[in-house]
Amino acid sequence: QVQLVESGGGLVQAGGSLRLSCAASGRSFNNDRMGWYRQAPGNQRELVATMTSGGSTSYSDSVKGRFTISRDNTKNMVSLQMNSLKPEDTAVYYCNARSFAQMYWGQGTQVTVSS
Repeated sequence: QVQLVESGGGLVQAGGSLRLSCAASGRSFNNDRMGWYRQAPGNQRELVATMTSGGSTSYSDSVKGRFTISRDNTKNMVSLQMNSLKPEDTAVYYCNARSFAQMYWGQGTQVTVSS
């Protein structure tokens, strides 16, 4: 059974940092594009950052320079280091794995940034 399990969310003050982790299981994700998305109340889910199997990264303009995505294929894990957090980063953050024919989502982890 394929599973993506996020951890590391919580409450932090503006300007602080959090590190999200996503543990993938059920098969190898080495060839998948891994990513993080987020959804704030009343908003659509939006892309935050992605990393291809080859290590190429992409970030939304709103997080560029503050967030860093990384992956460890030996552990089937992907992480998101979030620095200089802002109240507008408050959302549920979802891990995503995407291959040619399949897409998987985690259950989400709440990140709340207080002003």
